[in-house]
Amino acid sequence: MSRRLFLFIALAMSISWSAAQTTVTIASVNNPDMVTMQELSSVFESQNPDIKLEWLFLDEGTLRSRLTTDVATGGGSFDLVTVGAYETSLWAANGWIESVDQLASKYPEAAANYDFADLLPAIADGISYQGELFAVPFYAESSFTMYNKRLFDEAGLEMPEQPTWEQIADFACQLNDPANGVYGIVLRGKPGWGDNMAPITTVVNTFGGQWFDVEGRPQIDSQAWQDALSFYTDLVQRCGPPGVTGISFPEALQLMSNSQAAIWVDATVAAGFLAGSPAGDDIRWALAPVGPVAKGNAWLWSWNLAIPSSSDAQEAAFKFLTWATSKDYIELVAKNKGWAAVPPGTRQSTYARQEYLEAAPFAEMVLGAIQNADPTDATLEPQIAPGVQFVQIPEFQGIGTDVAQEVAAALAGDITVEEALKRSQRIADDAMRDAGYY
Repeated sequence: MSRRLFLFIALAMSISWSAAQTTVTIASVNNPDMVTMQELSSVFESQNPDIKLEWLFLDEGTLRSRLTTDVATGGGSFDLVTVGAYETSLWAANGWIESVDQLASKYPEAAANYDFADLLPAIADGISYQGELFAVPFYAESSFTMYNKRLFDEAGLEMPEQPTWEQIADFACQLNDPANGVYGIVLRGKPGWGDNMAPITTVVNTFGGQWFDVEGRPQIDSQAWQDALSFYTDLVQRCGPPGVTGISFPEALQLMSNSQAAIWVDATVAAGFLAGSPAGDDIRWALAPVGPVAKGNAWLWSWNLAIPSSSDAQEAAFKFLTWATSKDYIELVAKNKGWAAVPPGTRQSTYARQEYLEAAPFAEMVLGAIQNADPTDATLEPQIAPGVQFVQIPEFQGIGTDVAQEVAAALAGDITVEEALKRSQRIADDAMRDAGYY
């Protein structure tokens, strides 16, 4: 065979191989669990050489905006997307994402060993629509209190298993020591309905407030909101780090990891990251704080994988979806990153593994928080739709985003709490009237 003929055959084979590959374009939130998934996805590609994965990582706000536009218009830019607990049923109702149950029937080989019954019911229920699963979780969370026990011990303080917000404030301000690089508490202040409004909404719940009544009328100018936001604002200004409106999950995680904050109330998923941090040996956990009302204090959330109806690579996308959220994937993460780093809150079998329980002493509290969070009964008075730290109506995303900006201005001290709530009430009222709720 001549060298020219050999090169021609090799080139033809390369072109044929390239054409045979299916590209799956994945749009993802840029959190640590998804970064790990990308790192380990080379294992999937080696097992499936006919599938090529392409990744786009975006921050939470940008991701939501871009994905909503793309799936709503049938843009077809993505074959697999990360979608939150808030969006999943809304997108399913609009026909924007595919039923996982139907895909499992269509591609039984990919679903054969998945074990859908192993998914935690509390999480599976939240990403179902009309009895069908429309996404699968790659991690799920509630919220709880994390604290540095060494700092507590040095101050002669003891955290109860179920603290109140008043106790949290008292502890935080006793431990606040900025001169020595320690802040009493770190809480989110960066504007966003899934950012500063997530913990703030749980405070509102426990102070007896809610976003809307059963008819959809906004309740943001209520006394409960006034009390809750005044409390939160005072706490972060007096006993938290400066620049609160720039603090989100990553910034808070860094402060706790370096023993620069004594208390953090946030997502349970943080526990796994803190376990491997410099402060890891000092970190302990308690339930999410309550106020005068003892419910709605711990949120319920999951980040999930879903397949847009506009994707032209659904079979390949479904194959990766089932691989990346399977029991085998959890074992792969444990092997490469350690059991404390496996995606939490998704599978019952994870919480039955002794290796996980030993590596993650917070596991049972996390599981309990997830199982006890009730999106259908999170407020003192009935509300228009389910949700703990959000309200599952289409209008909430826009309203929550705008209200978050007003609240951030109050946290920064640029406007008063009263001004922020008056503006927020007008924003919400205009939006709900325009949507025809009343």
